[in-house]
Amino acid sequence: MTLALYHQSPTLLTFTATVLDVRDGAVALDATAFYPEGGGQNGDAGVLRWPGGEAQVLDTRKDKPSGVVWHEVEGTSPPVGTPVTGEVDAARRWRHMARHSAEHLLAQAFLRVNPAFRVAAVSMRNAESTLDLEGDPAEADVEAAETLLRETLARGDLTLETPTVPEADLHLYPLRRETKVRGDVRLVIFREADGTPFDVSACGGTHVPRAGQVAPVVVLRTERIRSGLTRIVFMAGEEAAAFLTGVYREARALAQGFSVPVPALPQRVTALVAERDALKVEAAALRERLAVALADAAPLEEVSGVPLRWLTLDDAALLPAALAATPAGEVRGAIAPGGRCGIGSGRVDVPAGNLLGAALKVTGGKGGGRPALAQGTTERPGEFRQAVRSLLADALQPG
Repeated sequence: MTLALYHQSPTLLTFTATVLDVRDGAVALDATAFYPEGGGQNGDAGVLRWPGGEAQVLDTRKDKPSGVVWHEVEGTSPPVGTPVTGEVDAARRWRHMARHSAEHLLAQAFLRVNPAFRVAAVSMRNAESTLDLEGDPAEADVEAAETLLRETLARGDLTLETPTVPEADLHLYPLRRETKVRGDVRLVIFREADGTPFDVSACGGTHVPRAGQVAPVVVLRTERIRSGLTRIVFMAGEEAAAFLTGVYREARALAQGFSVPVPALPQRVTALVAERDALKVEAAALRERLAVALADAAPLEEVSGVPLRWLTLDDAALLPAALAATPAGEVRGAIAPGGRCGIGSGRVDVPAGNLLGAALKVTGGKGGGRPALAQGTTERPGEFRQAVRSLLADALQPG
């Protein structure tokens, strides 16, 4: 079994220990300050040093049945019985502690907003950490939880306690979540200056000494997992501060481009979106008028007594409107870039869908539509027009 120095002090980053066992790429110690992966928190990394050698610790995992912590190392491992000095990667540990403590505190904030918002699952594997909550919190609930936690952290008086208590005494503590741990249970308590616990959870992870050290805690977005379960994606501590700084820098550059201050950026974007939508409507109307004008200007020929107007378009977006304007008694054919093609028919005896389908059998491709309008894509656009003319002539031959 490995003595868990990380439980004795989450800020202990350097320690001495003795090698208990060695296996392929991993070292077990009699004591360690390296936190092993678990509870949604990543394992620690760092370095082991011994006389004449050192090895990078890439990750740390715990064998639960034996209680032995294995340090996955890169390079040569020290022999069994070797005294070693371990040094935990401080920046990595701090990020993990901030994420984990923020998860506890944010979960408590949501619970205080609504007791239905109970935690179903958590993950602190990445800078974007997650809380999966029951109860379907709405955007207003998210804002309320963020505000509650921000105001609590601003007071700066929540401190960490990590007592280990017997299972029989758990009823004395206001646990946020029921625990399945039996026997002696390690608790993580963030307590206010007057002694009132803000949050109490059974937890084996590492946490910051003072809750204010996780600020800011920012909810980035929510994701509906399924009915009754919502994922809260958040960031905390230095990672959140760096993210917000980057977002503000980009917002400032964008605002400067629009010649407005950052606070006025939402209004400016709203106005631009409205302007864009109006221009899209105007462009669609102009496109339709252009399509009709091009169709009306196209030369008219007769095939077996049927007026046929042929269009070669520069823009495939014009095709639907040009064909939809086919007048009674007339047939229109069109070809556009990319092999886009279509038939418009104002005649009952020439269904557009049938004529297009027959032409595509000849020239390759696929498509379909209604008797008045059909569209598709041909593999041989250069042959499509002649195929339509020939099929139209054959179909309308007497007898």
